[in-house]
Amino acid sequence: MNDKAMEYLKNDENKAKILRTELILTPLLVALPVVVSFLFLHHWFENGYSVGNPAFNGELMLAFIILVSNIAFDIPFVKTMIRYRKK
Repeated sequence: MNDKAMEYLKNDENKAKILRTELILTPLLVALPVVVSFLFLHHWFENGYSVGNPAFNGELMLAFIILVSNIAFDIPFVKTMIRYRKK
């Protein structure tokens, strides 16, 4: 069979649309998890650390997991987007 006949989307024609969509959604993909992790950190500090309640330590762990994984995956994503945009 022909490889061109088996393609679901033609990448040559849709590349500009895909890039535009990724550029539009990049701030949302990068900023939203950071905001959520800072909200978890703030809630943990206000209700857990300052009061001395260890029941909120799960929020601290969740905030760090979200923040570290977001940084680990978004830095290569943003670098790729910048490199592709320069071409």
